[in-house]
Formats: sequence, structure tokens, C-alpha cells
Amino acid sequence: MAFVVFLIPCFVIGTDVAFSCQNADDFVGASSPGDIVIGGLFAVHSEMLHPEDDPIKPVIQNCAGFEIQVFLQTLAMIHAIETINNSTLLPGVTLGYEIYDTCAEVTKAMASALRFLSKFNSSENAVEFKCNYSDYIPRIKAVTGASYSEVSMAVSRLLALQLIPQVSPASSAEILSDKIRFPSFFRTIPSDFHQTRAMTRLICESGWNWIGVIAIDDDNGRFALESFGVQAMANNVCIAFKEMLPAYLSDSTFHTKVDHAIEKIVKETRVNVIVVFMRQFHVLKLFKKAIEMNVKKIWIASDNWSAAVKISTIPNIRQLGTIVGFGFKSGDISSFQEFLRNLREKPTENNKFLREYIMLLSVCAHLEYHDFQTCIANQSQDDLLENDGSKPQIWRDDFLNANIEPGFIHSTILAVYAIAHAIKGKCKDRDCKDPSAFTPWELLEELKKVTVIDDDKEVKFDSNGDMSTSYDVLLWKEINGHMEITTMAEYDAEKGGFIFEDEEKKKDFLALKKVQSTCSQHCRPGQVKKVTESPHTCCYECIYCPENHYSNQTDMDYCYRCNNKTYWAPINSTTCYRKTIYFLAWSDWFAIFLLLLSAFGVVLVLSVCIIFTKNLDTPVVKASGGLTVCYIILFSHFLIFLSTVFFIGVPTEFKCKTRQALFGISFALCISCILIKSLKILLAFSFDPKLQNFLKCMYKPIPAVVTCTGIQVIICTFWLIFRTPFVNQNFSIPRAIILECNEGSIVAFGIMLGYIAALAFICFIFAFKGRKLPENYNEAKFITFGMLIYFIAWIVFIPVYATTFGKYLPAVEIIVVLISNYGILCCTFLPKCYIIIYKQETNTKSAFLKMVYTYSSKSAGSVAVSQVSLDSKSSSLRATVTDSRKTENDSVNGNCHFQVPGQPLIKGEILPRSAARTMVRKRVSSI
Repeated sequence: MAFVVFLIPCFVIGTDVAFSCQNADDFVGASSPGDIVIGGLFAVHSEMLHPEDDPIKPVIQNCAGFEIQVFLQTLAMIHAIETINNSTLLPGVTLGYEIYDTCAEVTKAMASALRFLSKFNSSENAVEFKCNYSDYIPRIKAVTGASYSEVSMAVSRLLALQLIPQVSPASSAEILSDKIRFPSFFRTIPSDFHQTRAMTRLICESGWNWIGVIAIDDDNGRFALESFGVQAMANNVCIAFKEMLPAYLSDSTFHTKVDHAIEKIVKETRVNVIVVFMRQFHVLKLFKKAIEMNVKKIWIASDNWSAAVKISTIPNIRQLGTIVGFGFKSGDISSFQEFLRNLREKPTENNKFLREYIMLLSVCAHLEYHDFQTCIANQSQDDLLENDGSKPQIWRDDFLNANIEPGFIHSTILAVYAIAHAIKGKCKDRDCKDPSAFTPWELLEELKKVTVIDDDKEVKFDSNGDMSTSYDVLLWKEINGHMEITTMAEYDAEKGGFIFEDEEKKKDFLALKKVQSTCSQHCRPGQVKKVTESPHTCCYECIYCPENHYSNQTDMDYCYRCNNKTYWAPINSTTCYRKTIYFLAWSDWFAIFLLLLSAFGVVLVLSVCIIFTKNLDTPVVKASGGLTVCYIILFSHFLIFLSTVFFIGVPTEFKCKTRQALFGISFALCISCILIKSLKILLAFSFDPKLQNFLKCMYKPIPAVVTCTGIQVIICTFWLIFRTPFVNQNFSIPRAIILECNEGSIVAFGIMLGYIAALAFICFIFAFKGRKLPENYNEAKFITFGMLIYFIAWIVFIPVYATTFGKYLPAVEIIVVLISNYGILCCTFLPKCYIIIYKQETNTKSAFLKMVYTYSSKSAGSVAVSQVSLDSKSSSLRATVTDSRKTENDSVNGNCHFQVPGQPLIKGEILPRSAARTMVRKRVSSI
């Protein structure tokens, strides 16, 4: 069983006039019969009149505010259908149309939609209620429209009952892409998602982040505002204020809210960019008030009014500032323009919109262009009824062409052609002269697969029912005293970028950047944003990036840290700089000075070596331990001087390992040889039997040197194996890297130095005991001085080394090495070189024997010898030894009390002269 709803909408006007309705057919704005009828929904009027009488009755009233631009869209639909009928696209099939005026009201649009749902060829205009509409044939097969998203949402839900395809050329709300809620809705324009993204892209590329938004308080305005808010937040654009204006001009609060919105714009002085999501008649009212208040901003227009000629012709529109907007991509509409030129010849019997337009021309013909437009927009249908027939008919050929908005005209024609191609697909194997050949839901499935050729490009609906066409970026530009709407660029919705045809248009785009619209000044590179107490992230303070941080873009939220320790950045930096690498370079003046000292030391070693080689048979050289020992000591000095070279230049693993080991082993070898010399000297001139025995046990030259040096070799080997020195980057200086050798183990380093110090201390003790040797050959005394210099140098070195850092740290060790090496070298060899060169008379065997005899006599006298005399004339040795308990008679008898080296002195033992002479010769030969 089916229920039937009878539809007889009509106006409550008692007289028989043009705009009242006595039956359902009077409700149609324009119509033409055909085999297949397409419905049309357009807001030809901007508002529906609401009587003040109470109570309110369920009556559809007349409308006011004739919209030329929307009227042109109805003509575009008619033109497209007529063109198709005259083409071979649908051979043998004629398309008809029924176009209704929604008056921008959902209520009236729903009434029109009910008419669409009524059963085909039903005289009662009845809509049957059925559980299954699969075989139901409604009055129309598809719908083009509506003009506004709010209306399309309501109508689409109703049409979805029978899955009647609805193709809108103007409704752009993003929610309409939801195929679950709006399964039969399609559109030949992009959704607001792309528009709001394009707006945000324009705002970002112009350097703006503090803007205002004005929208109408309807579904379309709220959805557009929500979509724009999401895009703005994602791109760090802040909305300073949002103003919502009533959706209907008849709202009593409309003018009050317009005034409030203008006051808000004037108050927010830092907001210089306003985004407007409104219908044309709302924008008209807003701009007229803004001109009165002398408001000058950059206005970003939505697709609804971006190409509105009636707004661009407002007097003093240039005072508002710059207007830039986004319009739907237009195509070739030359055939439509030709259609308009022949419009006056068209019959008006079945086109009330055209008849009303002709009446408006007659009423407003005496006015100038803009006033003429205003007159047309302000005339209601009731006013026209009063003037019907009282004015002569006047036609203005230029007016309609001047008011064309190409984007809407193109999308309307495209919508009709999309439906026609879908019908063509269904009519391939069916007789479409029969209205029941196919149902709307079958046409819906065909529409999903349709491909239309538009400007030699194939376009089709995506899965959301949208056509991915691009936008024209429109700039309102004053040319010859008139405001012209020019195309500045194209926005590619798929790639999300702007395309410029030429440099001149790009300059217009760049000129927008001269206007500042920010809550805070832009933070320059090197600065970072610090959020203040404001709830908006765009309101902030600019602070400098701290040290070792940088920012290289404008308005950065945080500073980047320099990648690693090898880079640094000063405060307020825009980049990181590579840290300067420091080390004791060969070219450094101090390094050169130290190298010269080392080189001089090498020269000194070579000079001593030459001197000793030339005088190797002299007593001084022999007394120094012989040429072999001297060469070993000099060679160790040479290696010590050479080790300083490894402290200079770029540190490498080889240098770090070599320098300490070479220095430590060389120094140990040097001290070991000097220690043996000290033992030998002490052994030769010691008269203490116990010490003599001890020294004899200790005096093993080769084993002793090898052992002492070998211990140091073992220490260095373990050091190099287990905790080897390595190259280290020292970052203690903020802007520099100190390349240095890390010793690997301070303990191992300390053991090495401590071992050398222990050898030096033992050497010092032995040398100190022999400090009273013969004057000209007193090597022990100078060894003592050399060891003292070594101790002083290294004692001072420890605190200095511990507290010094930087590239001159190796220089500290070089200095102490040079001081200690020079001290030992000079104290060991220079006195001998002085004797060899300047006191050659003392460097003879006889002089040396005389000195030794004299010293031995004095040394022995401290124990038992009182006098030793050398008789040169008789070549006999006369020694007189006196004991405190002996008498002087022993000396007269020529006998001596003399201690034999290595043997205890026998009390009262008297040595003959021959024995004393033998003892002295042995002592000399031991030296």
C-alpha cells in the first residue's frame, strides 16, 4: 500500500498576477518539455519576504532581491540544454527542464524538491510513500543545483530517498563530500577543503599570521569556518576574531551585527587581512558600511563573491583596500555570450525569471550602472506587481554580459553536460523517449563513471563526487578608474601551488607581501619565538638563540642545536660554524723557538761528540768513562732532543705513542749511564771498606745499564699495550677544538716519570757522596748539579702541567724536557769540554797523576796518613804516615802507615814506599 502526498504550493495573493500561484505549475520559474526532464534549483532571489502578521501561516511567500548572477546561471543551464538538443550528443532524445527559485531559503527549496519527487505524469503532483523506490519514476531524472551549500544539504537528503542525482555548480561545503550522508550528491567544483587550503597558502606565502574571519551563520559558513580554522592552525596562522552574521537579511539583528563586525575590524589595528565567507548580498551590506567607516584592509574573498560584479562596482570600492579571492576555473563561454545577445528574442511565456528581468529593466532603466544594479536587487516581486504594465519595456544588451561570473557559468554548463553524458550512457541500448526507460538511481551509477571533455581535458567525478578542477586567483585591480576583476594566478588543487602566467602577475602577487598582518613582529633568523601569556601562538616575543644554537628561518618555534661538538654558534646565530682546530703547529712562533732550542741541543751534542772523539786519548775523556759510555750518554741526549719533535704538529696516534716512550726510555738510558759513572767514581775514591765492598757488588756496568733501561722499556711496553695514548679532541674551549694526545693512563705516565726520578735520585745520592773529588775532574759535583736541575724542573712541571690546558700544553712538557736535558748535558760534558779546550795543560797524564796523588794523600791522611810527598828529583815516593799514637821517628825511618783499598787498616802496620807507590797506581788506573 502506498500513501500519497498532494503538493499544491501557492502564494497567498488574491489577485491574478504574474508571481502568484493558483496551482503547482505556477511554482515553476522556467520550464521546457522534453523526453527526459532535468530539474534546476537556483537562488534567483536573495530572500523571501516574511509578513509581520500573526499567527505565522505555512505559506510560501514572494521573494525579493533579484540576483543577476544567479539568473545568468539559470540561463546557462537553459543554453546548455538547448545546445545539447541541437547536437548529436543525444540523438532522438530531447532534454527538458524545470527550474525553481529557492530564494536562498531551505524551506522553499524543500518544496521544490518535493515537486521533483512527485510521480511522473501524475496530475495530482503526488509523492508516493513506498518502501522500495527501485521502480519508481519521479517527475525528473536529475537535478542541477542548488546555489548554496545549506540548501544543497537539505535537498540532497530528500533526493537521496529516491537516489535522484544532484549535480551542484556552486555548493562547495566540505561535508557534502561525505557519500554516506549525501550518496546522490555531485558537484563540478572543488570542495571548500581545497579553497581553505588555497587561502591558507596565500596567507602563509604573504607572511601573514594574524587575521580576522567573517562568515554567515548557516551550515555553509560554519563548515567553511571550521575547515579554514583547521588549515590555519596547521600552518601557524592565528584567527584574531571571528564574526558571524545572520544568514537572512530579514533578520532584525543583521545590521547591528554588521556594525559590530566593522567595529571589531577597526579596533584590531594589527589585523590587516580579513577572510570573508559570505553570500554576495551579505558582502554588499558589509562593504557599504566599511566604506562609511573608512576601513582599509586586505579582503580575501571566497568563491561565492570573488567575481561579483555588483560588488566591484560599489562606489568608492577602492577605499576598502585590496581584494583578492578564489574563483572557480572558467572555460570557454563564448557561445553563452552569444546566447545572451540573442536573449531578447526568446519567448518569456515559460520563463518567469526572464519576464521579471525585463520588468526590472523597465523600472530601473533611468538609473546609472551601479544604481541600476541596486535598483534591480532591491525590487521585490510585490513591487513589480504594482508597476506591472505601467513602464515601457527597455532592453540593455550590455548589462548581462557585464555581470557574467565565468566560473559559475562554466560549472553550470559542465553540470548539465555531465548529466547529459550519463543519460547518453543509459540510452545506448534503450528507448529513452520512454520516461520509464531508466530510473534515477540507475542514472546515478552511470554518472559516477562519466568523463567530460572540458577545454580539451578529460574531467570526471572522484570517489567523493567532486570534480578536481583548479581555482583562479582573482585580484580586484583599478584600471582606468574602474575596478576590474583580473586573474592573477591559477591555484592547482592537486599540487597545492600557484601558477603564474607572466612576471607582471607575479609582481602583483608579491606586492601583497608589503602589507603586514601579524600579532608580533617577525622573528628574524637567529631569533626564536617565545610564547607570551596570549592564548594565540602567533603572539610572542622574539629572543636570541643561545650559544651553540641557531635558527635559519623566520618565525621559528625553536632553535636548532649544532649537530655535534665540532660545530659552534654564537648568540643570535643563523648558522653553525666549524670549530677552529688548535694544536701546537710547526708555524707557531713558540713552537719554532722550542725547535730552535732542540736543534741547538742537537748541535751541542754533536759538538761534544766531535770534541771527545778528537781527544779520546786524553785523561779527561778517559776519566769520563771512556768513549763508549760518552757516546751512549750523548746518543740518549740526542734522542731526548729528538723526542720534542713529536710534541709539535698535528697529533697522530704514532706521535702520541712515540713521544713519551722515546723520551722515557732515552732519559732512563741517560740516567743509567750517569749512575754507573757515579758508582765508578765513588768506587775509585772511596776509602771506606764497607762502602767499597758494596760498590764493587753494585758496579756491573753493562748489566746495570741494561737492567735499569729495560725496566723502563717494560713500563712503556705495558703502557702502550694496555692503556695506549691516543689522539683526543678537547672541547673545553667553547669555540675551538684542541687536538691533543691523551696519555691513556695518568698512572702509567706517572710511573714512567717516577721511575726516572728514582734513578735520578739514586744517581744524586752517589754523586753527592763523590762531590769532593779532584778539582779539575770533579764530575760527581756537576752530576749532582744536573740532578738538582732535573728535580727542580720536574717538580715545577707537575703543578703547571696539571693546571694548563690548550694548545700550549705540549710546550710545557717540551720546556721541562729541554731544561732537564740541557741541565744534565751541560753539567756532565761542558766542564770537560772547557778543560779540553781552555786548560790543555791540565789535560796531561802527569798533571792528572799529580792531582790524583795529592788527593789520595789528603784522603788517606784523614784516616792514618799525615803526609805524602812526591820526590820528583829522585823519582821515589816518600810517604809519611803518622798515627796519633805513633812517634815522629817512623817518618825518619821512611816507613808509612797506609790503608790498602778493600782491606781493613791494620793498626800500626807500616807500608814500605814501594807498596804505597803500587797502591796509588792502582787507584789511578781504576779512575
